[in-house]
Amino acid sequence: MDFKLTEEQQMFHDMVTRFAKAELAPNAIERATSEEYPWDVAETFAEMGLLGILFDEADGGVGGTLVDAVLAIQAVAESCPKSGDVIQAANFGPVRTFVEYATPEQKARYLGDILAGKALISLGMTEPEAGSAVTELVTSATPDGDDYIINGTKVFGTHSAEANLFLVYVRFGPGTGGIGSVLIERGTPGFEIGKPSSFMNGEDWSQLYFDNVRIPRENVLLGEGGFKKQIAGFNIERLGNAARAVAVGRHAFNLARDHAMTRRQFGRALCEFQGLQWKFAEMELKLESAQLLLMRAAVNGMDSLPSAHETALAKLACNEAGYFAANEAVQILGGLGFSSESTAQYCLRRTRGWMIAGGSIEIMKNRIAEGVFGRRFDQRPPRTMAVE
Repeated sequence: MDFKLTEEQQMFHDMVTRFAKAELAPNAIERATSEEYPWDVAETFAEMGLLGILFDEADGGVGGTLVDAVLAIQAVAESCPKSGDVIQAANFGPVRTFVEYATPEQKARYLGDILAGKALISLGMTEPEAGSAVTELVTSATPDGDDYIINGTKVFGTHSAEANLFLVYVRFGPGTGGIGSVLIERGTPGFEIGKPSSFMNGEDWSQLYFDNVRIPRENVLLGEGGFKKQIAGFNIERLGNAARAVAVGRHAFNLARDHAMTRRQFGRALCEFQGLQWKFAEMELKLESAQLLLMRAAVNGMDSLPSAHETALAKLACNEAGYFAANEAVQILGGLGFSSESTAQYCLRRTRGWMIAGGSIEIMKNRIAEGVFGRRFDQRPPRTMAVE
């Protein structure tokens, strides 16, 4: 068992790290506090071949591996947390599900601009009454001749305020088997994007309203029976979430470590106080342990979609480690860490959000338990037997 990167992987990681430290780190706080999506960074990453790392060259991608994509997102996020979102948006998010299942015609229409850093795709999954229990979604797709009519609403979508294209989970029929997905472009008649609202981390999201939105059958990504395929593809989304969480936690850790080595109180450097040494030891343990679980899931998922069990373990560990490290870093940095002029507080807010997004840590624990016992546990109460 080899825990080292290959020579090629190490060279790639080092190249991205050098660029991120030199070009992105100096303006990391400005990006973190900006409400704008970093389109300039996206186009630069496109030129560097960092968008579409996972995708075949025939699709306009780079033809790399899941490990390559994890290395890239972490190398970027450790220097500039917000720029890591750009790698996520064009490698791990709904774009990954799109590339996995889209027709050649659909790819030709939409993928080029996304991989050029000029467009975004957003996921319409969560609804006001269907969050973790996503199979209770009610947004409907009703056939009408050669078209489908979409009705419903979605909330909390990442990049929903800026996206050009939306991958929307819809119900074609009853039950889990009736769930699939469609592609809907911004500006389609009947499709309204609501006023932006802000998450605690500063990101904007907009509620999506579908009022008799007519789309052609060519815009169906996965029809009835597509839900399980979509969720399997969603495991890669979760690894992108996990990779950023532990990397952003590492960013905060590094800020706190540098501060502890130079800041003096009571005539001594902070790093000389045992209480703080133990904090750093605990942070290092959690971050390194989480990183190992992340890399295991990525390596084992290179030839297929990642394992649901290994993905859940990685996401849970990375979410908790990233948040723990960011929270401790803010405490160690004191007033500086709590200041809006430091990225430490931004890291704390970002890592907290990832404990909810992409499958909450409670849902991850449910998935892990299912792997432990080798059976599925339905969270719904048992149906009451009808009385004759």
